[in-house]
Amino acid sequence: MKRRDKVLVVDDMEMNRMILEAILSDDYDVIQAENGLAAVDILYNSMELPSIVLLDIMMPEMDGFEVLDLIKSNKRTAGIPVVFITAADIESTETRGLRAGAVDYVSKPFNPEVVKARVDNHLELKRYRDYLEETVEKKVRQLVSSKENMLETLATVIEYRNLESGNHVKRTSLLARKLVERLFDIPHYARQLNERNHESLLKAMSIHDIGKIGVPDNVLLKPGRLTSEEFEIIKTHTIIGSDIIDTLLTHDEGDEYLFHCRDICRHHHERFDGKGYPDRLAGEDIPLSARIMSIVDVYDALVNKRVYKPAFPHHEAIRLLSEGEETQFDPDLVEAFKEIDAAFLTQMTEKPE
Repeated sequence: MKRRDKVLVVDDMEMNRMILEAILSDDYDVIQAENGLAAVDILYNSMELPSIVLLDIMMPEMDGFEVLDLIKSNKRTAGIPVVFITAADIESTETRGLRAGAVDYVSKPFNPEVVKARVDNHLELKRYRDYLEETVEKKVRQLVSSKENMLETLATVIEYRNLESGNHVKRTSLLARKLVERLFDIPHYARQLNERNHESLLKAMSIHDIGKIGVPDNVLLKPGRLTSEEFEIIKTHTIIGSDIIDTLLTHDEGDEYLFHCRDICRHHHERFDGKGYPDRLAGEDIPLSARIMSIVDVYDALVNKRVYKPAFPHHEAIRLLSEGEETQFDPDLVEAFKEIDAAFLTQMTEKPE
């Protein structure tokens, strides 16, 4: 059975509410609110929102313009069409209402055919608009998912090229998630993580080194210490990575994941004291995602064997991270990282073959 649209009728005159319900109830479920406060309570607290609102203007305590402003300022209700109920001779009020965001108006005394036609028309327009928005959102999700898969595949390819097992990406992603979980206990960071969509941020961690695709093998795979010239070449992977992401960015909200990718690629080698690269950012000017990546990347490099160094034990890695507080790393993040269960951290170490 097809679900019937709900119409919220807001008017301080019971007779007006009863008339509108009689006009509309054959086709719609009608909800009544006797004043603006009751209407806002319904709109903000109901599990199922009305599809359209018929809203009287002249009401005590909270008039129709105030209610309309609250409807349009709330993300959950902003898309509900609002039709003002007006006296037939108040043209200036109608103009003000339309400019404030109302889609139409119906005049008193009510003409049943006009009321019914206007409600029908605006609900049809809303259904079409909702369909278009859903279609666009679906396409955006598909595009973002395609970009995510491509970048994650590229990150894995780079790990193998770098003579890694591919587990570095997995380990750093798990470490970052543990650190983010800990940061949610700290209000300052919890607020930032919510504002930045922490799930998109965590997904972006895996591609931090994709810029290494542009680093020559003789430098990337060198088994010994790099010369100063070779180190300058290695440093370019941060810029190459962010340039790769820039080619994919469309600069809309659907690309939030890619914005995190760019921040992490470019800035995960910045230092808290401003002596890092490539942009010499300092303190909280370094994006939070990059500050998190910096710590988990270094920890993983310390506790796992590389061609140029042995694996350090967990306690030694933590000591070295602590020495970098306020110079290389955000000190608050280091302290939070140290509070992660040591047993979990040691599980992130590769087992010798």
